[in-house]
Amino acid sequence: MVKVGIIGGSGLDNPELLQDFQEIEVETIYGKPSDKLTLGKLDNIEIVILPRHGKGHKITPSKVNYRANIQALKEQNVDYILATTACGSLKEEIGRGDLIILDQFIDFTRHRDITFHDNFNEGIKHTPMATPFSEKLRNLLIETSKELNYKTHEKGTVVTIEGPRFSTKAESHMFRSWGADVINMSVAPEATLANELEIPYAVIAMSTDYDCWKEEETPVTWEEILKVFEQNSENVKKLLVSTIKKLEEIDLKQHIRTIPNWPKEGIMFRDITTLLQAPKALGFAINKFAERYKDKEINKIVGMEARGFIFGSLLAQKLEIPFVPIRKAGKLPSETVSEEYELEYGTDKIEVHKDSINEGDKVLICDDLLATGGTAIATCNLVKKLGGNIIECAFVIDLPEIRGKNKLIEAGYSVFNLIEFEGE
Repeated sequence: MVKVGIIGGSGLDNPELLQDFQEIEVETIYGKPSDKLTLGKLDNIEIVILPRHGKGHKITPSKVNYRANIQALKEQNVDYILATTACGSLKEEIGRGDLIILDQFIDFTRHRDITFHDNFNEGIKHTPMATPFSEKLRNLLIETSKELNYKTHEKGTVVTIEGPRFSTKAESHMFRSWGADVINMSVAPEATLANELEIPYAVIAMSTDYDCWKEEETPVTWEEILKVFEQNSENVKKLLVSTIKKLEEIDLKQHIRTIPNWPKEGIMFRDITTLLQAPKALGFAINKFAERYKDKEINKIVGMEARGFIFGSLLAQKLEIPFVPIRKAGKLPSETVSEEYELEYGTDKIEVHKDSINEGDKVLICDDLLATGGTAIATCNLVKKLGGNIIECAFVIDLPEIRGKNKLIEAGYSVFNLIEFEGE
């Protein structure tokens, strides 16, 4: 469902984090990108890795074909681009190994093709660049970095210089006077071109040195950059992987429609019919469930009326095990077992066919949404009446503020959900 392009900086241009990867050679109307593209999957998320400087870092910053790189990712239909880069610190408080989630750039390059709009034959094109880095991606990177307890600066202005030489002291002090926080040789052209093609783009920058402005520090060398980057590259990889996994949750959420004040005033109704109309997103949700339960020896899936029928039966088909519907009273034709449970006003009753669950069956209970947990607990009780062992209760959506999940856990059941929404 989500496809992410990764532009690897120094030390991150290998495919070891992917499953089922393959390399492909491509060519765009702007020529060949820096190297072959590596395609693979990370927890069912499609990934495309492109080494910015080619394998072995053979291409100098000024000779990177940035247009071909970004165009190649566009042609692979990536939804997002996450890039990594080494940078020099221009601020005392940004130390070696610190991560910076860039929010602005100053482009000090002079010899690069940095636009797809070489002419205005098809109309005037002036791309807005006030906020060149995706706030959605930036916020995810910041949030994830905090969870991982990495020292991360939530904002940073990078000045991108031509290279391949490093700065003079006069230049380094000048860049500091401009308000730049870090310096590198690659980000500004990439960000510009990604914005022109409307691909959300963000960067994890790692500080490896102090350029040459700091008198008590040895001026930057390539060997020092590599040493610091390699020492901290695992942090960058973990941040990338963890952030990408969150992107799938956000993308799934985008397929859930929220309808205010339905069925009554004050309720924010989470409508999954829009998810059902998006085959790739629906397939992604089912695959996520399947990955979790494929090795748990479950032999029955129970779905609650009515939307639990959809997700439960699709998952049962995927795992090739029987599906059992739980229905409201009076809907099932054969001999049933029933369970009565309390509603906000009054009671209700659900039923299951007596012969649908056997003593010792390992049962997964599946539904679209967990709110108060009343129907879910009643379903668990019904399964237990027939001797079934409940392995877990699985939901697409949880509403944590309503605390249904807590009720199930307090009752002794394991609970899993794909996404959650705050509020009702």
